[in-house]
Amino acid sequence: MEKASSPITRDPILVDLAVQGGGAHGAFSWGVLDRLLEEPWLEIDGISGTSAGAMNAAVLVHGYQKGGARGAREALETFWRRVSEGARFSPFKRGPIDVLLGRWTLDSSPVYVAMDLMSRLWSPYDLNPRGANPLRDILADLIDFDLLARSPIHLFITATNVRTGRGKVFKNDSITPDVLLASACLPTMFQAIEIDGEAYWDGGYSGNPTLTTLVRECKSHDTILIPINPVVRDGVPRTAAEILNRLNEVSFNAVVLKELRMMALLRQVADPGSGEGALWAAMRIHSVKNDVMTDLGASSKLNAEWDFFTFLRDEGRKSAQAFLETHAHDLGVRSTLDIDALVEGI
Repeated sequence: MEKASSPITRDPILVDLAVQGGGAHGAFSWGVLDRLLEEPWLEIDGISGTSAGAMNAAVLVHGYQKGGARGAREALETFWRRVSEGARFSPFKRGPIDVLLGRWTLDSSPVYVAMDLMSRLWSPYDLNPRGANPLRDILADLIDFDLLARSPIHLFITATNVRTGRGKVFKNDSITPDVLLASACLPTMFQAIEIDGEAYWDGGYSGNPTLTTLVRECKSHDTILIPINPVVRDGVPRTAAEILNRLNEVSFNAVVLKELRMMALLRQVADPGSGEGALWAAMRIHSVKNDVMTDLGASSKLNAEWDFFTFLRDEGRKSAQAFLETHAHDLGVRSTLDIDALVEGI
């Protein structure tokens, strides 16, 4: 476990966390969460997560229920270590040149390139007819889902209904290993996950993560967004890999950006007096700055090396520390993410 960073002193504040998904890049969110959990004045009311963010959220809530903030930090580290160990014999490895140059990409990996091409010709129903997913056993082994159901921390996990195209938000008492797998189910890699007769894909297509449930169902008025996918990327992508990477980022950011715009509009027109209008008028949105992901391509989301995970964790901790040093005393007072500016883009 990482040595604690410089503590922040202030009065307790109730907050919500919104954790984006992004495969192995979710280890950055692990680092952010790890640092936030060191602050006793930060009291978590609810967590909304999608894909890898869903895994982080569920593992955190489970660990917190068992052993408080320290238990949550230990559970997160155990989860990411188990994921890395489970992928020890994975064919998705960096090429020798990338290892030599310290690049985390898999773009030069012959197996990754071959699988990427195959996924355009064959579906996971052809390549993985048994629907095997190594995460299933890890989740079932590490998370007591009965504890999630009893936790005072509100947990919201989003998956996308294949039939309707709409997001489905699963809450504490309805979360199972299948729900978490559904939230992270990339349709080109895994078969759709069936839950109660409906098929689900990755929640990133419909809410990455879902924010409105935090506003409507939690007492906190402060939501801290932990982003993974860069919203702005300078330059025009020209190679096939760059184009596909940017398409991935745009598609997985589109829904959350629209939701933020909607929230900004509602906050402007809501009646602050009482009822649901008061919830929108009082909400405050914050975001942990993330610079490291602009240097990482989509293929690195499948890199499960422990060194990569710890690199991202450390970057996440640094970003969380910078956020706390800059905005700790803004929590409970004002928004630090200017979502009103997003309205101009409508």
